[in-house]
Amino acid sequence: MNYIELLFTTLYQEDFQQDLLMNALAEAGFDTFEEVDFGFKAYIPAVDFDKEDLDDQLEPLHQVLTFSYEVNLIPHKNWNAVWESNFQPIQIKDQIWVRATFHEPRPDFPFEIVIDPKMAFGTGHHQTTSMMMDFMLDTVFTGKKVLDMGCGTGILAILASKKGATAITAIDNDPICCESTKENAVLNGIENITVFCGSKEVIPNETFDVILANINRNILLDQMDTYAQRLSANGQLFLSGFYENPDLEILKTGAKKCGLQFLERKKMQDWVSAKFIR
Repeated sequence: MNYIELLFTTLYQEDFQQDLLMNALAEAGFDTFEEVDFGFKAYIPAVDFDKEDLDDQLEPLHQVLTFSYEVNLIPHKNWNAVWESNFQPIQIKDQIWVRATFHEPRPDFPFEIVIDPKMAFGTGHHQTTSMMMDFMLDTVFTGKKVLDMGCGTGILAILASKKGATAITAIDNDPICCESTKENAVLNGIENITVFCGSKEVIPNETFDVILANINRNILLDQMDTYAQRLSANGQLFLSGFYENPDLEILKTGAKKCGLQFLERKKMQDWVSAKFIR
């Protein structure tokens, strides 16, 4: 599959202004982002790219952010080399080491996750993924059934398994992400992750002790009632992929209507993750 790379050059006063632009692109179907000097790169499958429609969606943002972009075609055969050259290992506190197959292992970390860097979103570099893993470090997974919505590379599902979850269901609407999750599970020696391609309609009719959903505000709101129905009594729901203002209050209100209680939130720059309980 060929991809379109947009190289954005931005000029802004506050970090959240660029985040607004990236969030708008995510909702328009861009699934991978890479920060560079004076801006960032955004990627979308070439078959899904509509420049005229994108410009219409971005027009209101010109009022709060100065930006321009150039369009490049990234052939499928070149993508892995491009992505690998920009992939660096990360660590979450002193507990989690996330690396690619071509990086040295770190057995001194309690949890090491190997991610083959492809087009799937979720290597741990983005603030939303990092905060979700931070939440997971303080959560008991032993003997638990887990649902990972918007699984991307499968990084959260893999961490849940390494923390003792007995069964994990991982779901994403992107076939590339589904294949990536399966491949990364094998790389990490994980055998208890079941992957489905789709959205809330493919969630198995069973209950889960923990639900992880790192997507975006609109999809989280749309799926909130389904999460509540699939969550066991006293089950925990972790959400990410949104901003503190105004998204957090909107999601708290939506969760309350579904019988979910807000417990706490984490914040990294302008991004937020939140914990709820049924």
